[in-house]
Amino acid sequence: MIAFVSGPVAALAPDSAVVEVGGVGIAVQCTPDTLSGLRMGKEARLATSLVVREDSLTLYGFADDDERQTFELLQTASGVGPRLAQAMLAVHSPDALRRAVSTGDEKALTAVPGIGKKGAQKLLLELKDRLGEPLGTGGPAVGRPVAAGWREQLHAALIGLGYATREADEAVTAVAPQAEAAGPAPQVGPLLKAALQTLNRAR
Repeated sequence: MIAFVSGPVAALAPDSAVVEVGGVGIAVQCTPDTLSGLRMGKEARLATSLVVREDSLTLYGFADDDERQTFELLQTASGVGPRLAQAMLAVHSPDALRRAVSTGDEKALTAVPGIGKKGAQKLLLELKDRLGEPLGTGGPAVGRPVAAGWREQLHAALIGLGYATREADEAVTAVAPQAEAAGPAPQVGPLLKAALQTLNRAR
């Protein structure tokens, strides 16, 4: 079991990062929210979970141990593999998932790509006694709010992914309406996804 990787960030992509550990580049699959906190050349420490298949070894990385534990608990539900578990964490924080399950919030789960109404109902039943109670109090069940200054955070994340300053500026401008519609504290993760989509279309 590889519990974590620590070292300078050698490469960043829309869904993964490469962390240099002892001269070896370790590829780690991450959510946009986790990637938005990484910077090229800067030291990073990611909690990790190794998924072993017959034809592959895939390392998933998380901002903290709580995310990793939630990722592994989600996969104890039938029909939830690592990709769906990661998608759930891309949309919701661990505490938001615990809150959604403890309150039976079906709508929160169907906000995750790949989960329909029946799937959400099944997951609510299976996960109710597994995820535990939410650690925090209050706040919406969907997403994870970040501090003000989303423009700066999003811009820095895009630069960290290797985009030029001009491209980052244009992408930030393109997603501004989405950010403003999300309220005073928009989430950087979904905005990073949207920004990457606009940049891909422009290429």
